[in-house]
Amino acid sequence: MHRPLDRIDFELLAMLQNDARRSNKELAAAVDLAPSACLARVQRLRQAGILRGFHADVEPQALGIGVQAMISVRLRQHGRAKVRAFWKRLSALKEIRAIFHVTGAHDFLVHVAARDIAHLRDLALDAFTNREDVAHIETSIVFEHFANPIAPRLESPEAP
Repeated sequence: MHRPLDRIDFELLAMLQNDARRSNKELAAAVDLAPSACLARVQRLRQAGILRGFHADVEPQALGIGVQAMISVRLRQHGRAKVRAFWKRLSALKEIRAIFHVTGAHDFLVHVAARDIAHLRDLALDAFTNREDVAHIETSIVFEHFANPIAPRLESPEAP
């Protein structure tokens, strides 16, 4: 278990979410810490699993992605082993952008990327409808989307 985050931790996380390429010197100056102390904090956030990685935002079309969709999936059975197996199988597919295990009429909401509509159709058939563990799917084409790169701060920092 990690120690509670304080104001400086929250500020560092916000700055890194906005621009992960900021130098340690820039981060330290922004939170009024010595560079060595700032580096130690960032390393502690990484070791605790709070800072999970640094990613580049790449234009999908540059990678050959011509269409994206959300696929709602209802499984036939809902046992823990079935859900884990489905999750594991999906997470191995290169077209999968995100998987959400959800409540409601469907069990999963899956964000997929495809070259074109024919590729999306083949993916839907091969990865979903042809599987005996899948009872039903609904596919929705994504026209546009926005993903906020900064997770909202919903918890107040602990007082020192």
